[in-house]
Amino acid sequence: MTGSARRLRSENVLAALADLLVTRGPLAKIRSDHGTEFVANFVQQWLAKIGVKTLYLTPGSPWVNGYFESFNGSMRHERLNGEIFCTLDEARILIEGWRKH
Repeated sequence: MTGSARRLRSENVLAALADLLVTRGPLAKIRSDHGTEFVANFVQQWLAKIGVKTLYLTPGSPWVNGYFESFNGSMRHERLNGEIFCTLDEARILIEGWRKH
């Protein structure tokens, strides 16, 4: 898998949002983190054109999603900090085993 296969590009975000709008109807606002996909000018302009307001989560705020933040902290401490992965497939297999455990 190449590095580009792991990235979410603004075009992919727009395609997913367009599908969502067709399926669920218009959105008043969308909340996201400060990921580059949602900060991208192209996405911001598109959302503004269709009248969708953007709200951003405060970076590093565990109160936003405590379960997710706890999971990320545990995974980093228990798995990622103690391993050197030689391939992406190896990482996926070991991480999935840790997650299931």
